[in-house]
Amino acid sequence: MTRLLHITERATWEAALESGWYRMSTRGVSLEEQGFIHCSLPHQLRAVAEFVYADADDLVVLVIDSETLTAPIEYEAPEPGAEKYPHIYGPIPTTAVREVIPVDHDPDGRMLLPE
Repeated sequence: MTRLLHITERATWEAALESGWYRMSTRGVSLEEQGFIHCSLPHQLRAVAEFVYADADDLVVLVIDSETLTAPIEYEAPEPGAEKYPHIYGPIPTTAVREVIPVDHDPDGRMLLPE
């Protein structure tokens, strides 16, 4: 199993639990608007979290089991020569999320993220 990580607001995840499907690409942008859901590999998560969610509160990291997805996964770079990130081209069934990790902060305000 490849562990794909996706950071999001807790309220967004809880809304997905009601429908059974997660449909947000990234903060404030839906799957329908973007065309895919942004994900990270473990070593990529901090850069994404600090760039997109630095001023957000009550966050969670979704740990997604790539083998249970029916939507295609493509590894794509945001710009030529940049590192490739996993993108999921369809909604994520909430049953594919194996773990939901709350994001805490250390005394200096830095996010405590899974490795």
